[in-house]
Amino acid sequence: MFKRILVCLDGSSLAEQILPYVTEQAKQFNSKVVLLQVITRSDAIIASMTATGDPLMMSSQVSFEKIESESEETKAYLSRIAKQMEDAGLDVEHVAIFDPLPGPAIVDHASENKVDLIAIATHGRSGLRRAISGSVADHVIRESHLPILLIRPRE
Repeated sequence: MFKRILVCLDGSSLAEQILPYVTEQAKQFNSKVVLLQVITRSDAIIASMTATGDPLMMSSQVSFEKIESESEETKAYLSRIAKQMEDAGLDVEHVAIFDPLPGPAIVDHASENKVDLIAIATHGRSGLRRAISGSVADHVIRESHLPILLIRPRE
């Protein structure tokens, strides 16, 4: 039923709590697992775009080095998670995307890559914290037309 499962990670142990659930689903359906991390924390992303979203030439070697560093850290993290899942007998790939808006990036990646299920953990924000920072999981639930495996992790 689920040939491709997209697993949304952010580098936190809270997000990783979705992995046992994904592992069981992937084993049951013989699914390919796609680990995705959207890198949002780089100042270089903002520095490299105008208000209209057009890319500018990177003028700062520091910005380029920061992007490279964040990209390498993310790839190493995703590779480690992928290896653990492969050791459990799963078919796994991983993808890192630079985007200041993780919710839309997840939905777009899922729709462009024939994903059948999106797996994501919510960080359980509520009230003012949620209003200020938004919720990636809420965006994915509202905007994706795919089945969602959602958990609220324990602290």
